Amino acid sequence: MLVDGEWRTDVRRDTGESGEFERSETSFRNWIDGAVPEAGADPVESPEFPPEPGRYHVYINRACPWAHRVAMTRALKGLEDVVSLSLTRPERHDDGWEFSEEQLDPLYGEDYLRDVYTRADPEYTGRVTVPVLWDAERETVVNNESEEIMRMLDTALHDLGNGVDLYPETHRERVDDLIADVYPRINDGVYRAGFAGTQEAYDEAVDELFEALDEYEEHLKTRRYLAGDVLTEADVAMFATLVRFDHVYHTHFRCNRRAIHEYPNLWGYVRDLYRTPGVAGTVNLDHITRHYYKSHGSLNPKRIVPTGPDVDFSAPHDRDGKPGGPPAELVEDAAAD
Repeated sequence: MLVDGEWRTDVRRDTGESGEFERSETSFRNWIDGAVPEAGADPVESPEFPPEPGRYHVYINRACPWAHRVAMTRALKGLEDVVSLSLTRPERHDDGWEFSEEQLDPLYGEDYLRDVYTRADPEYTGRVTVPVLWDAERETVVNNESEEIMRMLDTALHDLGNGVDLYPETHRERVDDLIADVYPRINDGVYRAGFAGTQEAYDEAVDELFEALDEYEEHLKTRRYLAGDVLTEADVAMFATLVRFDHVYHTHFRCNRRAIHEYPNLWGYVRDLYRTPGVAGTVNLDHITRHYYKSHGSLNPKRIVPTGPDVDFSAPHDRDGKPGGPPAELVEDAAAD
């Protein structure tokens, strides 16, 4: 992490006194003008960050589930020509997220993402995380909280995209509730299991994780999507974890009570989302497996990357008979292509 603008490797702490994994809060929490942060809230008034095409850039890593939800939202909303995007290299070691000849910093040519952070705040103290929403005009970080960036792309920049609405007004309260439930039990639940420092903390995290997966397996028996018949941000948030589960969380994080491909409804749901136009292009299993198995030396000291499992996300699913389906705008664009 950075401490007063200086990179330090001796001060990070992610587990509490009882061995439970504790995720640090993100630091930059500004909003693009017009974003709707939650159901019933008035749109944000933020003239410092107007919704202009070509102004914003997102730094992500293809391996990171938090960054993936932002990349998915950008793709599903058709914002590729509105918000630019660049990658860090898959592995992360003592120097943090790093750019390379294959994954360049297109804006400033920096070597490390931490250098982008200190451009925004030379005295910054905190973790250097992805995703980062960057304002190229003001040359500063707008926000580095994935859920809020996802919401900004979806609402503040809605009129600049293809018309897909992942936060429909009729479903907003339900979507907020789903995201709030999925995050601690599933999105962060796998991390709480993987980085638990005691058996008790691990057992508690795994029990909560699989209790939640069992509940959503039943939930999706009669519903195509989490909120019912429409694709929403809640599905984006859930997919980013489920698509990684069998390749990394099942083994690397010891969440091996059951694999996602052993859940009939969750597995069909993942394949359904993967086959939704725009989604598959945001998934990079090579980056995902390389990052987790090569970056976490405490969990995998030899940094050997497994070659399996052999699962096919593009295989046909049986969910077309359930109410709803992919947004018409995506289907029409895919047909035109």
